[in-house]
Amino acid sequence: MFHIKDFTPRLYQQTILNTAIRANTLICLPTGRGKTKTALMVAIHRLNNFPESKIIFLTPTKPLASQIAEEFRQNSTIPLVHTFTGEMKPEEREKLFKEAHVIVSTPQGMSNDIINKKIDLRQVSMLILDECQHATGDYDYVWIAKQYQKVSMFPRILGLSASPGSDLEKITEVCQNLFIEDIEVRSDDDPDLKPYVQETVVDYILLELPKEFKEARDYLQICYKKKLKLLKELGATDSVMQASKTQLLGMQKDMQKRLAQGERDPEVWQSLSLLAEAMKVQFAQELFETQGVSAAHEYMEKLYQEAEVTKVKATKNLIIDPDFKSAHYKITTLFEKKIEHPKFTKLLSLVEEESKHCKKILIFNNFRDSAMKLKNNLNLISGVKCELFVGQAKKKGLGMSQKAQIQMLEDFKAEKFNVLIGTSVGEEGIDIPAVDLIIFYEPVPSAIRTVQRRGRTGRMEEGRVIILVTKGTRDEAYRWTAHHKENRMHKVLKELKTKFSLQKAPEQHSLQDFSKALKIYADAREKGSGVIKYLVDQSIDIRMQNLDVGDFLVSERVGIERKEVRDFVDSLLDKRLLQQVKALKETFEKPLLIIEGTDDLYSVRKVHPNAIRGMLAWIAIDMKVPILYTKDFRDTGELLITIARREQEERDGEFSIRGERKPLSTKELQEFIVAGLPGVGTQLAQSLLKEFKTITRIVTASEQELQDVDKIGKKKASEIRKILDDEYIEK
Repeated sequence: MFHIKDFTPRLYQQTILNTAIRANTLICLPTGRGKTKTALMVAIHRLNNFPESKIIFLTPTKPLASQIAEEFRQNSTIPLVHTFTGEMKPEEREKLFKEAHVIVSTPQGMSNDIINKKIDLRQVSMLILDECQHATGDYDYVWIAKQYQKVSMFPRILGLSASPGSDLEKITEVCQNLFIEDIEVRSDDDPDLKPYVQETVVDYILLELPKEFKEARDYLQICYKKKLKLLKELGATDSVMQASKTQLLGMQKDMQKRLAQGERDPEVWQSLSLLAEAMKVQFAQELFETQGVSAAHEYMEKLYQEAEVTKVKATKNLIIDPDFKSAHYKITTLFEKKIEHPKFTKLLSLVEEESKHCKKILIFNNFRDSAMKLKNNLNLISGVKCELFVGQAKKKGLGMSQKAQIQMLEDFKAEKFNVLIGTSVGEEGIDIPAVDLIIFYEPVPSAIRTVQRRGRTGRMEEGRVIILVTKGTRDEAYRWTAHHKENRMHKVLKELKTKFSLQKAPEQHSLQDFSKALKIYADAREKGSGVIKYLVDQSIDIRMQNLDVGDFLVSERVGIERKEVRDFVDSLLDKRLLQQVKALKETFEKPLLIIEGTDDLYSVRKVHPNAIRGMLAWIAIDMKVPILYTKDFRDTGELLITIARREQEERDGEFSIRGERKPLSTKELQEFIVAGLPGVGTQLAQSLLKEFKTITRIVTASEQELQDVDKIGKKKASEIRKILDDEYIEK
C-alpha cells in the first residue's frame, strides 16, 4: 500500500478527493493551493485499488514535468516515478513504462509513444492532465484522453487548472474533451479554502503618459483609424472604432478564405494589405504605450529597414504614411534624448526601495527585449541581483534550456539572487517558488494569465502584487478586461457545477487487435500532421519510422508523398519537390502524390500560376505520378485507408519497407543506358529508341543517321559517335 508523506491534507483537498474517486473531475484551484498534492492523493487511491496499474501525469512543459515528478517522490511512498523526455530513446521509455508506477510526461512525447504502441493504455488507472484549459482543438490532450477513455480497463481522468477560462463554450468544450463528470472549483473566498490563504494585497499604480508621449501616440492612433476607415469603405468591417488584434485576425482569415475559394476581387487584396498595415500600427502603439520608447523605436526602425528590401506593399505603404512618419520622428527624438517611459523609471525606484525588505521579487514583462533592458538596469542598483527567466525558444540569442530553467528556479529558491524577471513562460507550466512581491510591468487582458501571475505570492504568508498602469492607454483597458473575465470565470464554473449532469462514460472495449488491422508505415516527421492521430482513431496499425522516400507506405508497391498546399508551393521553389517526386517514381511501382488543403494553390505564394501548372504537368505527364487532392487531414486519412484496404485485402497485411529502388523494366533499362550518351536525356533517349528500335542499332548508326533524329543535330551526333568510337584508355 502506498501513502502520502510529509504533508497533511487540507479539508478542501479531502473533499475534492472524495469527488475524484468516484468520477472524472475537473479541479479548479488558484495557483499555489495544492492541485498537484490533491492529484497525488487520488493517484495513491487508484494505485492501491488497482495494484498492477499505472498513473500517467501530463503537463505542458519539460521543467514542470521534472518538478511534478520530484513532488510525487518527496510527498509519497510511491517508489517508481519516472519522467519521460524527448531525449530518451523510444525503447528506453518503453522499458521504463513497464516498471513504473507513475509516468510524468509532456503530451507530445506521450502521443508518439501511444501511436508506436510503446505504451499500453489498458494498464493505466488514471490520466491526469495539468493546465487542462489546453484541452481544445487539436491539442494532444484531446486525442490522448479519447484514446485512454476508449481502451482503458478502469479509466479515471483528472483535469487540473488554476484558470480554465471565462468563456462558457470553451470550458464546456474542455469538459467534453476530457469526459469530465463533475467539477470541483474553489476560490480564495470559499469557506473551506479561506483558512489556508494568506491575504494578497493588490495595488494599482497609475502613471501619467507625458505630453511628448501623447503626441507620438496620437499620430499612431490617427494612422490606425485611417486604415480602419478605408477597410470600412471596402466592406471589410462595419466600424471604425478601436478593433482588437483578435478582430483584425478574424477579418484577415475571412479575406484569405475568400481568396482560397477562388474570389479575385482586387478589393479583397487591398483589404488584406490594409489589415497588415493596421496590425503593424497597432503593435507599434502597444509597444510604445506599455513597454516604452526603446521597444517601439526598434520595431519601427525594423519596418523602415524591411521596406528597403521587401516587395510587401503593406510595409512600403505604411512607412510613407504621413502620420506614421510623424510618430516615427517623435519616437526617434525621444529615443535619442534617452527619455524613458514613466513605467520604466517607476519600476527601478520600486525595486530599489522594496529590495531592502523583500527577500524575493518577481517581475512579469510580456516582451523579452524590454525584460532584458530592465534586467541590465536593475543590476546597476545596489543590493539588487536580477536574472531573466525565458522560454526555450531562441529569440535574438535569448533562450534557456530545460536544465538552465530548473537550475535558475533552484537558485532563486535558495536566494542566490533576489529579483527574477519572467516572460509568459513564468505564468504557466513552471512552478516558481513563492515570492514576497510581484510586479506586473503591464496588465494582461486574460483572466487565465492574471490568475496565474498573481498566484505566485500569498502562499505561506501575506503577499503583495503591484500592477503598473499607464492612464489613458490600453493598460487601463486590459486591467478591466482581466477583472471582468476573472469574475465571469468563477461564475461560469460554479453554474456549471450546479447544473452538471453526470455523463455516462462510453462503453469500454479492449485495445484493437492489430494482427488483423490494416497496416500503414508512416514517416516519423508526419507525427504532427493530424493524419497519424486520425488513422490511429480508425484502428489502423501505424508503424512510425524514418522513411527514406515518401511519407506513407500502404504496400510494397505503393508509396505516397503528402503535401499541404503551401508546402507543395514552397517545395517547388526550393527544388525539394523535384527530387522527392523522382525518388518516389524510382522507388515504387505505384507512386502517388497527395495535395492536401482547401487553400488556393495559385495564391498561397507569389508564384506565377504557369510555374505551378508546369510542375503539375511534369509530375503527372512526364513522371507519370498520379496527383490526388484532399480537403484536410481527415480526408487524407480516409483516402489512405481506402488505398491500404485495396492493397492489403488479398494479402495478410504484412509487407516490408522498400530500402532500395524498384527493379527497372526492360524499357526503363534501355532508356537509362541510352540517356547516358552525351547530350541525351530521357526524352531524346526515347526518340532514338523509337527510331532505331534497339540499342545495338543506335550504337552502329552513322553520324548522319543520328542527325536525322529530331532534336539530335550535327553537334550531338558528332559527340555521340566520338564517345562510341574512341578507344578506352586505362590509366
